[in-house]
Amino acid sequence: MSPLALSPLPLVSPSPCLPINLINPINPINLLNPLNPLNPMNKFAIIVAGGTGTRMQGDVPKQFMLLKGKPVILHSAEAFHAFDAALSIILVVHSAYVAYCREMLRHLNIAIPLRIVAGGETRFESVRNGLDGIGSDGLVAVHDAARPVIHTDFIAHLFAEAEKYGSAVPGIALNDTIRMLEGEESKQLDRTLLRAMQTPQVYRVSELKDAYTQAFQPQFTDDASVMQSAGFPLHLTEGRSGNIKITHPQDIALAEVLLGI
Repeated sequence: MSPLALSPLPLVSPSPCLPINLINPINPINLLNPLNPLNPMNKFAIIVAGGTGTRMQGDVPKQFMLLKGKPVILHSAEAFHAFDAALSIILVVHSAYVAYCREMLRHLNIAIPLRIVAGGETRFESVRNGLDGIGSDGLVAVHDAARPVIHTDFIAHLFAEAEKYGSAVPGIALNDTIRMLEGEESKQLDRTLLRAMQTPQVYRVSELKDAYTQAFQPQFTDDASVMQSAGFPLHLTEGRSGNIKITHPQDIALAEVLLGI
């Protein structure tokens, strides 16, 4: 799958939370969405796209590869904007691709309110950088850009669950038999007790910020692991089987099929 054709851009390393003032050249509106610090139920979305996608074997990271005619990252941004146009969206991208992302948005004439933040060396650091860009409390969804098959009804369900329970962490049951390695041996696990976790995961901003004051640990592979380590309870809810994560080249073809359903 070919990336969006753009002019060569210099690599930059901006400060982690420097907002980029994006102006639509045809419809000149400021693409930074002002936040209302007085509304405790402000809604935010942090779309994490800080990786380089080496397993995709492409010229650009997977979040910028084309999927049904548009970059992968835009599918998630459009879904969150369609859910709530007042929701503030933060894109966290690898520092070397901030300029590329900015030019991509200009090239496509994107009028969705967006804020771009430079990511860190790990997903943990990237989410923390995104959180640093939020100046008020409310609910925040943290979503991996590599999961572009996301629908507004699912987003609405997760925010409603988080408003009621304080968090919403989607997961799906496993269909395969699961075995755990123990040295040279292995043992079968009860798959009915296991869930494969997904994003977006929705939390209270203040609690997630508190959790991210911890030092990084290797087991922090998603926000639920960070929250649980900090002592916060998790509310698990049913995920969606079609909410796949693009990891390998064949996943693009599968995502195209799922987006057409």
